[in-house]
Amino acid sequence: MYRCRKFPLTAAAEIYARATTKAVLPRPLFPSCRDFHSSGRRDDFRRQDFSTGAASAVEVEDRVSGGLRQFPGLHGWDLAGGLEYLEYRRSLYGEITHKALLVDAVGTLVVPSQPMAQIYRQIGEKYGVKYSEDEILYRYRWAYQQPWGRSRLRYVNDGRPFWQYIVSSSTGCSDMEYFEELYKYYTTEKAWHLCDPNAENVFKALRKAGVKTAVVSNFDTRLRPLLQALKCDNWFDAVAVSAEVSAEKPNPTIFLKACELLGVKPEEAVHVGDDRRNDLWGARDAGCDAWLWGSDVNSFKEVAQRIGVQV
Repeated sequence: MYRCRKFPLTAAAEIYARATTKAVLPRPLFPSCRDFHSSGRRDDFRRQDFSTGAASAVEVEDRVSGGLRQFPGLHGWDLAGGLEYLEYRRSLYGEITHKALLVDAVGTLVVPSQPMAQIYRQIGEKYGVKYSEDEILYRYRWAYQQPWGRSRLRYVNDGRPFWQYIVSSSTGCSDMEYFEELYKYYTTEKAWHLCDPNAENVFKALRKAGVKTAVVSNFDTRLRPLLQALKCDNWFDAVAVSAEVSAEKPNPTIFLKACELLGVKPEEAVHVGDDRRNDLWGARDAGCDAWLWGSDVNSFKEVAQRIGVQV
C-alpha cells in the first residue's frame, strides 16, 4: 500500500471542503495515493453482528493499521485517496456518483433495542430457562457457527427450523410456546429501532435527487413486516432478502438481484453495510462499490454527501 506524503492540516481541510461542495479538484491530486479502498488510519471500533431475527449482539473488534486523521464524511478513508476516488467517480458519472444505494438491514439500518441474551432469558424465565445471559450468549455463538446441514441457506422462507435450532441450543429449552413468543417478538417495533434517527430525511433527499434505494439483507420473510412496523418500508424502491432470493451475502447473486430490481448496473450502485465479509467483499465481488458502516461512514447523511446529495 502506498503512503500519502504529509500535508498541512489546513490544506487538507480546504481540499475536503472543496470536494464536498462539488468544486473541481486540481490535477494531479496526491498521485502517490492509490489504494482508496484501504483505510490509512488506526481505528478501534465496535460492530454488533446481530444476525437477523433473534439478534446475537456479538461484538467484534476490528483494527485497521495506519495513522491518518479522520475528516467529516471521510471516516475510514485515507483523506487524499478518498478525495481522489470521489473525483474519479464524478469524472465518470457526474455530480451524483452513484445511481443506486443498497443498504444492509441489521446492524446498519436497524439494531435490536435490547441485547439478545437479555431477551432470551427474560422471555424464557416463565418457560424454565435457567441459563445466565453470559451462558446464553456463549451457547448462541457456538450454535450459530455450526454448519446448518438442512439447507445451504440458513433463512428459508420464515426461517423457523433454523431459529428453533438456535433458540433451543442457546437456552436448553425446546418448548414451542417459548419459541413462538420469542420469534414473534422479533417481528415487532418493540424489538428494534433505527440505527440512524435522521435516516428518513436522508432517504427522502436521495430519492428526490433520483438515487434509487434498496435493502439487501440476510433475513427471513419477517423483514418486510418489520420494515412496515418501523415505518421505513416506503423509503426503499426494492427489498432483496436472502430467504426470497435464495442467496445469502456474501454471494454476489443477492446484490445482482437488488440491482436488477432497481434497473441499474452493479457498477452504478454502492452498498453500505457493517460486515466486512458479507457487505464489502460480497458487494465488490458483484461489481458494486461498497462502504463499511461504522468505519467508512457513520451516518446516512455522510453516505448522501459522498454520493453527491446534500441533505
